[in-house]
Amino acid sequence: MGCLTGLRAALAARLAPIAGSVRHKLLALVLAPLLLGVPVLLLIVWVWGTHGYNQLLINKVSADLGTARQIFDRVQTGVSGGLDSLASSHRLALALERPRGGGLAALLDGAALQQGLDFLLLLDPQGRVLAGSGGAAGGDRAGWAVVRWALSGVGTRGLDVFGPEELAAIDPALPARARLPLVSTRNAAPTDRRVEERALVIHAAVPVVGPDGTPLGVLEGGVLLNGSQGIVDRINTVVYQEASLPLGSQGTATLFLDDTRIATNVRLFEGERALGTRASAAVHRQVIGEGRVWLGSAFVVDDIYVSGYEPLVDTEGRRIGMLYVGFLEAPLQQALYRAMAVLFLAFLAVSALGTLADLRFARTIFRPLERMNRVIATIEAGDETARAGPTASRDELGRLSRAFDHLLDSLAVRRQELERAAGDLDRKVAERTAALEDANATLRQAHRTLMMSEKLAAIGELTAGVAHEINNPVAVIQGNLDLLREVLGEAAEPVRDEIRLIDEQTHRIQTIIAKLLQFARPGDFAGQAEPIDANSVVVDGLVLTRHTLRRGHIHVETRLTATRPVEISRGELQQVLINLVVNAAQAMPNGGTLTLETRDAEVEGDEGIVLCVRDTGHGIAADVLHRIFDPFFTTKKTEGTGLGLSISFAIVQRQGGRITVDSAPGKGAAFRVWLRRTARFADQPA
Repeated sequence: MGCLTGLRAALAARLAPIAGSVRHKLLALVLAPLLLGVPVLLLIVWVWGTHGYNQLLINKVSADLGTARQIFDRVQTGVSGGLDSLASSHRLALALERPRGGGLAALLDGAALQQGLDFLLLLDPQGRVLAGSGGAAGGDRAGWAVVRWALSGVGTRGLDVFGPEELAAIDPALPARARLPLVSTRNAAPTDRRVEERALVIHAAVPVVGPDGTPLGVLEGGVLLNGSQGIVDRINTVVYQEASLPLGSQGTATLFLDDTRIATNVRLFEGERALGTRASAAVHRQVIGEGRVWLGSAFVVDDIYVSGYEPLVDTEGRRIGMLYVGFLEAPLQQALYRAMAVLFLAFLAVSALGTLADLRFARTIFRPLERMNRVIATIEAGDETARAGPTASRDELGRLSRAFDHLLDSLAVRRQELERAAGDLDRKVAERTAALEDANATLRQAHRTLMMSEKLAAIGELTAGVAHEINNPVAVIQGNLDLLREVLGEAAEPVRDEIRLIDEQTHRIQTIIAKLLQFARPGDFAGQAEPIDANSVVVDGLVLTRHTLRRGHIHVETRLTATRPVEISRGELQQVLINLVVNAAQAMPNGGTLTLETRDAEVEGDEGIVLCVRDTGHGIAADVLHRIFDPFFTTKKTEGTGLGLSISFAIVQRQGGRITVDSAPGKGAAFRVWLRRTARFADQPA
């Protein structure tokens, strides 16, 4: 205990000169940051710098992965778009009229070559092959998801894995093209396989319909991705343009089937592409096994790359491969280390020079401080007239000395200024309170809008999921019903009406599913806007609905005076018109008068037209009038999905138009569709 007390006393004696002298304190204050803070600062700079730089690399590869995904999606969309064009072409219609002339197979061969397809098949309405490129024939294709969707009237595309038998059934030459020997790769998961014989295929199918809307079959096509270097080279060229990766790094892009590189510009020795090499086990486990994106450093063939992997799923939702982009890490790390080394040397040089300068100029600070210390002691003794006196110093200490001399003289003035400042503060507080109240009102409105958007998004996700889950069993029911009718033949006559009722209800379910999907993904159903004559659309719509109107004993009057063309998809406008006409007919169960009118009008300052559908039905109650465009809202309790008006509203609003309604119970309803001469889409600036 005595020894500890002695040690404390010795330490206090050592520190006494420093504690009692501003000179020593200032020296310690000035030198401490240089001698102690600089090493700590360098360490912080190193940690933060490396972390920030690594995060920057991860952010870049994440953005690169997003760009690559968009390019790959556009490639798939291009395959589907080519099939759509061929399905609606006049030459295909002519070839279908003469299927035995040999022109159909030649047409498919030419179209496959022109569009870069590895196979192109024409299927009948049951999914069986009628003809194909390369002489393919026979076989049932209805087991593929894209074909099932096309058979139901919806063209789609995606990725699928074809086995060697499935490839050979299409074209005997395809299995050899798909075959890739596996290359032993460090860090990959162990495997007994020596060859990859499966193929990753961009798979698309679109329906083929006649002029009257009758399903004629399906066009199915695909692009073999095994060894297809054009796609990865295109991704690499766009993502890693010249000078986008300085310092000697290089970017790469790869398509994987499971963990095997089937298309890549990663190089092995002598510039050979690393086809057949495999991803590391850690990457495969996270991306394929868990379905999570990999962003960070990863071992790629023979070096470390800053890598981005994301899973690829097939048309059934199964994870089947990966999309990869990345760039060499070593050149960027070396550049970082060189920059940090230069920064550290600069820090040390500046610290040494600063220490010398601090010691030299510290003396100019000590003297004013000592004078101010003597003045303070005099004032504490009771002499309030003591002053530091004039000083030649123009720095902060000089200003402090002069301010101290004027402190007592200006005390009363400062008090008055404080009182005025207090009054100003009260006024500003009141103003700010009012501003905050206005901001809170705006925030509440934004909150309500956000809640509505979240509800609509939730409805959309739920709708898409329900439609997908219902569509599969409906397809099974329809297929088995067709099989039952075919097998029983004349023996089915006693239950003919029951089979017909099942068939009608199945088609009704498919119609409801189509409307659900159109509401959940309206962009997939959007048509190409073009200048059209609305009067001709009205005339065609009356032809399409004449049986409904005639059956309902409805008299139709038309006043078509519009002269301006409007920009909108003709099919979408016809869909809107038919929805409104059918709703009007349902509102007049005992007959009535339906009036269709078009005229030129101004739409929010732009030229356009207005199309009016007016009925003499039972009208719409005021308490539900504001809800009729809400999704799933309907006043028909035993029929309808409540999506017709919602879809119509979305179609017109997407083109920059609007739909309004005037109605009262017992007085009918008038729906007005306002369309612009030049469409203004939702993402187009006003």
